[in-house]
Amino acid sequence: MAKKDSGGKRLRVTQIGSPIGRPKDQRQTLVGLGLNKMHRTRELEDTPSVRGMINKVHHLVRWEEV
Repeated sequence: MAKKDSGGKRLRVTQIGSPIGRPKDQRQTLVGLGLNKMHRTRELEDTPSVRGMINKVHHLVRWEEV
């Protein structure tokens, strides 16, 4: 099975804030991004759904284009 090429756009997302005391949906969004511990970093495809998730928890993460 061939992978879809996203044009090479990737985002590096790092968790910089704690989910303690945050609403449950924000904690679940961090887990959906693959972030559930402080200073953990993931490289994700730059898609509208990932951008929306980052926007939802923008105060808990730092991101950059790779």
